[in-house]
Amino acid sequence: MSEWSIRLARPDDATGMSEVEDDAARLFATESSLASIALPPARSASDYRSMIANGRCLVAFAPAKIVGFAAARPHGRELHLHELSVASDYQGQGIGRRLLYAVEADARVSNFRAITLNTFRDVPWNAPFYARHGYAVLDDMEEHPRLAAAAEAAVAAGLPRDLRCSMIKFIA
Repeated sequence: MSEWSIRLARPDDATGMSEVEDDAARLFATESSLASIALPPARSASDYRSMIANGRCLVAFAPAKIVGFAAARPHGRELHLHELSVASDYQGQGIGRRLLYAVEADARVSNFRAITLNTFRDVPWNAPFYARHGYAVLDDMEEHPRLAAAAEAAVAAGLPRDLRCSMIKFIA
């Protein structure tokens, strides 16, 4: 098992975050339900620098490199998890779970009422992963226009509606 730790992301981590997202996304090529879908590219380092400026991004750091990250932004009293990725060589070590717990701890002490996200419904390391950690699929999107708009944007970008879902976890 590799040595790694979690810390707040810094602006100079943005390139590594984009590279980890790109590396982790290659796993989608092994998912048969996504075989005919052109997935969007990883976010740019510039996109991640913008998220880091909000102070809600974490990185899992191994000696000399970023091996995972969680990128979130506040939206009112909800914290939206835009991306949680772990480099392929570091998957299966609990890094994603620890990053998720750290995001939840931050949300709790910052008095957010919930964490939201959009993900693939049936990909094992997407919605089922979050469901195991207390996230619920939102069926009624009328109360969540921000998430509904993001879902529609994903459809417009070519992702099939029936493969995607929005999820929420209320923070106690």
